Amino acid sequence: MSKRWTYLVVEVKTNWKGGFKSDALKEELDRHGKMGWELVNVVHAFPTISSPTLIFKKEQ
Repeated sequence: MSKRWTYLVVEVKTNWKGGFKSDALKEELDRHGKMGWELVNVVHAFPTISSPTLIFKKEQ
């Protein structure tokens, strides 16, 4: 039987220039990791100013 996954998409908050603090990113990763979420991808569209989007999965 195949596994079933639940996905979570989280947008990292950025400043007006599109930058973010690595400490804030680490806190976001740690917080979701403690809840059982596994990071599977980070999407950050360049050259536009966009927030990094974290994609997590967790087995149902």
